[in-house]
Amino acid sequence: MKLTDNVLRSFRVAKVFRENSDKINCFDFSSNGETIISSSDDDSLVLYDCQEGKPKRTLYSKKYGVDLIRYTHAANTVVYSSNKIDDTIRYLSLHDNKYIRYFPGHNKRVTSLSMSPVDDTFISGSLDKTIRLWDLRSPNCQGLMHLQGKPVCSFDPEGLIFAAGVNSEMVKLYDLRSFDKGPFATFKLQYDRTCEWTGLKFSNDGKLILVSTNGGALRLLDAFKGAVMHSFGGYNNSKAVTLEASFTPDSQFIMIGSEDGKVHVWNAESGMKVAVLDGKHTGPVTCLQFNPKFMTFASACSNMAFWLPTIDD
Repeated sequence: MKLTDNVLRSFRVAKVFRENSDKINCFDFSSNGETIISSSDDDSLVLYDCQEGKPKRTLYSKKYGVDLIRYTHAANTVVYSSNKIDDTIRYLSLHDNKYIRYFPGHNKRVTSLSMSPVDDTFISGSLDKTIRLWDLRSPNCQGLMHLQGKPVCSFDPEGLIFAAGVNSEMVKLYDLRSFDKGPFATFKLQYDRTCEWTGLKFSNDGKLILVSTNGGALRLLDAFKGAVMHSFGGYNNSKAVTLEASFTPDSQFIMIGSEDGKVHVWNAESGMKVAVLDGKHTGPVTCLQFNPKFMTFASACSNMAFWLPTIDD
């Protein structure tokens, strides 16, 4: 089944889970699309089975809190940042709920965490105005970059390049093998005083970069030239909430949740809005991602919703 405008318009919430007592701050699909793990402000990690459509396990991180959770390449281990005590990143085995390693270094909240799609490398960006490069096999930071402002960062789909959004006005591209030489490309965007950048993602085909903000607009950039191809708006975000925006796996569509519980979808090429879907969320849709392998997506406020299409186009 191929994603089309009509198929996207037909998506409906198939299941709602109320496992959490507070906002879900992040979730991540495993690369095989079979499971999804969420982290919440109630200090819990909930693992869901996507094929059976049910929660499998709940783990707790009461002492350190949990934020920005990411699967590593092994489907039973995750890394996550903390929102209590310190700003250390933790590497957890879900199998036996034990920490494998700690990654200390940041001294302010980690706001960006991206796992390499090809190996054990990951990068983190923090309010301490640094980006750190790590290897899962070592607790020591493998590389450190000092920036002029708060960064958001992400790997490209081939794991060769990473992008850093700095000061909510420029995107710098770095080659992983020689990032200490500085960026090989810098794209300066028009500065928007009304909002800050909260996220940055590459499309799966590597051609596009999506910049999300805590305002009412998203920007879509050409990943090679840095030109702004489209700005997307018309969704509610009056309280400057961090709303996750995502590409569909085919790189053809862009989605974001909103403050009023709805999900907005645009065509990446034309820039036209395709659908506004009602998730009946009770709060802002802070997390939203499409499953990498199956025709389903998930959205979350304090509840987790799984969506399915209702037509075969």
